[in-house]
Amino acid sequence: MVELAFDIFIIGAGSGGVRAARLAAAQGKRVGIAEEFRFGGTCVIRGCVPKKLMVNAADFRETFSDALGFGWNAESISFSWEKFVRSKNKEIERLENIYHRNLTLSGVSIFSSRAKLVSSNLIELSDGTVCRSKIVLIATGGKPFVPSFEGRQYAITSNDIFDLPELPKKMVVVGGGYIASEFAGIFTGMGVSVTQIYRGEKLLRGFDHEIRDHLTVSMRNRGTNILCESEVIKCEKDVAALVLTLSNGDTINTDCLLFATGRRPNSLNLGLEKIGVNLAPDGAVEVDHLQRSSISSIYAIGDVTNRLNLTPIAIRDAIAFVDTAVNNNPSSPDHELVPTAVFTRPEIGIVGLTEEEASMEYSVEVYKTRFNPLANVIAGKDEPTLMKMIVDKFTRKVLGCHLIGPNSAELIQLAAVAIKMGASKEDFDKTCAVHPTAAEELVTLN
Repeated sequence: MVELAFDIFIIGAGSGGVRAARLAAAQGKRVGIAEEFRFGGTCVIRGCVPKKLMVNAADFRETFSDALGFGWNAESISFSWEKFVRSKNKEIERLENIYHRNLTLSGVSIFSSRAKLVSSNLIELSDGTVCRSKIVLIATGGKPFVPSFEGRQYAITSNDIFDLPELPKKMVVVGGGYIASEFAGIFTGMGVSVTQIYRGEKLLRGFDHEIRDHLTVSMRNRGTNILCESEVIKCEKDVAALVLTLSNGDTINTDCLLFATGRRPNSLNLGLEKIGVNLAPDGAVEVDHLQRSSISSIYAIGDVTNRLNLTPIAIRDAIAFVDTAVNNNPSSPDHELVPTAVFTRPEIGIVGLTEEEASMEYSVEVYKTRFNPLANVIAGKDEPTLMKMIVDKFTRKVLGCHLIGPNSAELIQLAAVAIKMGASKEDFDKTCAVHPTAAEELVTLN
């Protein structure tokens, strides 16, 4: 049997794997990459990008409504799910082709096959190809998790939601994290009757308590029915609908049951356990500060390590991997003070510690403001924006910033630069405001 030889072989062609492949190939390394599904990974194919397109699509319903307050006539407005899906698929295909083309132009050998390790340096592909590599990088990401319950087969996940054949009239979204809350807001915005069910007391566990409360009120005001401290224990299918039984004994009829109850590292059936790679109980590949597994020739980056599961983090992991494994410059990825956006409606942007987290380590002062944006006032919509800054009382350093309202994702990116540099509250105060904007509130908090 002929073996193909590589310096680096990467399993998984998502954002992290592709970045690592291109950077390593640019350094003259022989690089191979295997992907069993589509190039671009979760983010491009069935995650961030299509989700943001869905958010944009859902927002137009509100935009048309708001326009009436500004003098526009927005009659005879309708939404075509089928047309949106065609447009979305065209854009995803375009992006996937860019990923594929860039790998090819970089000189990376591409394999559209499932890969499995048979030893620390030997990879077997599902098409029968065998590859030997000095270094192997696992970049297989994560996958949705659905708990066991009666009727589990009728549930769909975030992998399936983008390709529904038609827009349902009723939907139940199970979960209280950012993915569940985002999709609940998206489909409410598209005119679907949505019920979100979460076993916890409040949505968005781990987020600032005021952000959590603010989001729940706003989502309910927009039309999402939120049921906390409840679970789906059974799902039955009849002729007309899915019939859900809840833990409190109530039943709900729905056309679509979406489970967004978390994700798990996508590490099963890669041969890792058989060759001695240490995995955590949840399946995450355990790595050291240089992203090496328990076998020195095998590295892992991104969501499969279950450290900080964000696309930009996977890309930074990839850069650190290439520095370490290719450039002989041992590097650890920086996972501190990472800004995050949640594309709920309203939108959330955060960076740093919550008030609760900061209070356990520091003496803190909290600066915040609530205001109804000018556009909302004219549109006749009462949905305030909340901005909150957590400050060390003694050093005056900003420890965290939490926003919920229009354009929070854009605002938090720039605020994160200052906070990452160690800005104090007074540094924000000394910065001249840009008026009239929501952003000016960040430099006038008192």
